[in-house]
Amino acid sequence: MNHHISDHRPRVAHSRLQYAAASPARAAAGYTLVHAGRQLRLGPIAFWVVVGTLVIMGAWTIVTATYFAFREDVLTRLIARHAEMQFGYEDRIADLRAQVDRISSRQLLDQEQYEQKLDQVLRRQTTLEARAAAINALPDPSVTGTVKPPARNEPARGTLFKPSPMHDMSSPGTPSDRKAANGGLEGALVRLTAALDRLETRQAAALNAIEDHYDARARRIRGVLTEVGVDAGKAPPRGEAGGVGGPLVPVRPRDAASFERQVQRIGLARAQVDRLNRTLGAVPVRKPVMGEVDPSSGFGMRIDPFIRAPAMHTGLDMQAQSGDPVRATANGTVSIAGWNGGYGKMVEIDHGNGLATRYGHLSAIDVAVGQSIKIGQIVGRVGSTGRSTGPHLHYETRVDGEAVDPQKFLRAGAKLAGGN
Repeated sequence: MNHHISDHRPRVAHSRLQYAAASPARAAAGYTLVHAGRQLRLGPIAFWVVVGTLVIMGAWTIVTATYFAFREDVLTRLIARHAEMQFGYEDRIADLRAQVDRISSRQLLDQEQYEQKLDQVLRRQTTLEARAAAINALPDPSVTGTVKPPARNEPARGTLFKPSPMHDMSSPGTPSDRKAANGGLEGALVRLTAALDRLETRQAAALNAIEDHYDARARRIRGVLTEVGVDAGKAPPRGEAGGVGGPLVPVRPRDAASFERQVQRIGLARAQVDRLNRTLGAVPVRKPVMGEVDPSSGFGMRIDPFIRAPAMHTGLDMQAQSGDPVRATANGTVSIAGWNGGYGKMVEIDHGNGLATRYGHLSAIDVAVGQSIKIGQIVGRVGSTGRSTGPHLHYETRVDGEAVDPQKFLRAGAKLAGGN
């Protein structure tokens, strides 16, 4: 279909406006728009309004198309950015959850470790208390008394505390608070362990002191017995040790800790010292009176006070007052109690193993023949009966019936007493 305008107006065809202004008169005449066989005459103003409207609509279409094109791109970018941020947040949350799980696991592990350490401390404290009871049960108070009670700054039983669960909601919330709490628990365990270490050291020192005491005592007794010529392995006289017996149960090495082994050694050392003490109890190593020995009347050759000639003196004359008590110098049995020639009133005690002692010139006798005598028991009173020039005690020590110097036994006894 063709569109046309008369020769004196512009031609518009197929939605394109064609115009011509040959002269001002024609331009003023206006424009004729032909479309589909119809003509529409437009004035100059209306024409430019239509043209302007078309231009504006075209520009608006272009702007709108551009806007929507860019809007889709912006929305796509915004959605991608939002998805990226969402994924980042999810990853961060997952990391935080993993950290929380690790912290919780570490806290549970720390709690388990604290509980294990605390259980070890409690078991060790119980063991040390049992050891302390065993040490206090040992029979030598002078030695076991060296074990001191815990100091004021050391924890006593019952002051130990159990750490609260690390995940407890009542525990400190901030990391610094939790760190301080953990440090406090760890420090408390360290202090408790150090206190138990000190107590264990004191107990070990006490055991060593007791063992050394028994060993030294056994060595001194053996030395004394050897010095006076008594066999340290010889059993005490029958009846001196009291009633003993029982089935034979050999001692076997115990597979135990060093403390138990040391206590066992102390028990054996104590039994050995007791046996040596029983043997020593039958050896006259003690003085019968408190007085001093008369240096002019010692054991051996001397000038007899009656005949003024050399004679054998079979004992020691000890200075004492009349009536002073005379005590037995060893355990034994009275074999003589009465008048015996130049001894005057005399008591003889049989100590077994060939040992015997005599106490002469007594003013009174307080024992009878066959009577059992203990160390330190009074057997009579100082006097001046028999061949005597004044109140004193004539003291003899005999081995297998032969008189020996009593000073040998007294010196050994003084050495033993000085070593205690």
